[in-house]
Amino acid sequence: MTEIQDPGATPEAMSVNAVGVIGAGQMGSGIAHVAATTGLSAVMIDVGQEQLDRARASIAKNMERQVRRERMSEDDMNAALERISGSLEFEALADCDLVIEAVTENETVKRGLYDRILPAMRADAILASNTSSISITRLATATDRPHRFMGMHFMNPVPVMQLVELIPGLATDDHTRAVIEGLTWRLGKTPVTSEDFPAFIVNRILVPMINEAVYTLYEGIGSVRDIDAAMRLGANHPMGPLELADFVGLDTCLAVMQVVHDGMADTKYRPCPLLVKYVEAGWLGRKSGKGFYDYSGDTPEPTR
Repeated sequence: MTEIQDPGATPEAMSVNAVGVIGAGQMGSGIAHVAATTGLSAVMIDVGQEQLDRARASIAKNMERQVRRERMSEDDMNAALERISGSLEFEALADCDLVIEAVTENETVKRGLYDRILPAMRADAILASNTSSISITRLATATDRPHRFMGMHFMNPVPVMQLVELIPGLATDDHTRAVIEGLTWRLGKTPVTSEDFPAFIVNRILVPMINEAVYTLYEGIGSVRDIDAAMRLGANHPMGPLELADFVGLDTCLAVMQVVHDGMADTKYRPCPLLVKYVEAGWLGRKSGKGFYDYSGDTPEPTR
């Protein structure tokens, strides 16, 4: 169990002043948001200016909400926004002490990106991945610094959720562990450490539950509304599993299930055919406007 410590007394963590974030989607923009409000400079890298502009607008909107709720002053918000920049060029990572990759949950994509990220990074900088399920040890082999590579899995939405799952790979050294754990406390989050096994802790438990809920729907045991109501009211979950799947993204849920199924070679982790069908149809949940619920109206309506 990770012991809480004063992050200000951790010299390794205090060495981080600038963070690079690869990917300006929901996760990447959330990581940049939290880093900037902690006093760090944050540069987001993405493939298009439109993505960067959308991410900055989203961060500003979320910070304004924090100001309205008196969780941040307007001056602090303006200062945090000043610390966030965006770029289309990996060269913008040159001054970063830590780079966090937060792109799609696809190992081939991640490994290909590392070939472009690493030449722009300082030799002493740490590279972390926000992967929610892929082997850190295996990803590290695609880098020139497996000892300075580690999993740093933030929860969605990043500014709200308190947990960061830390996953050292087989080659991750003690200094890197100390930096990442201390930085997690600096960011106002609570770290838990997982061994490098498929899907780690959170998704090893959560996504199979979601998959089982999809099987429950697929087999006609319950409707979308009844399955979600049963788990909200019967297990005191804040969201039903199908509603949660839509929030996470059905493509992400499927990707995690495939990683666990492949890694464990156990049929109990086989992705439900209905989940596969929804992803093939492009019904990915909230981000596509339709998943187990249709979000086109004022109130989400079940699609099945």
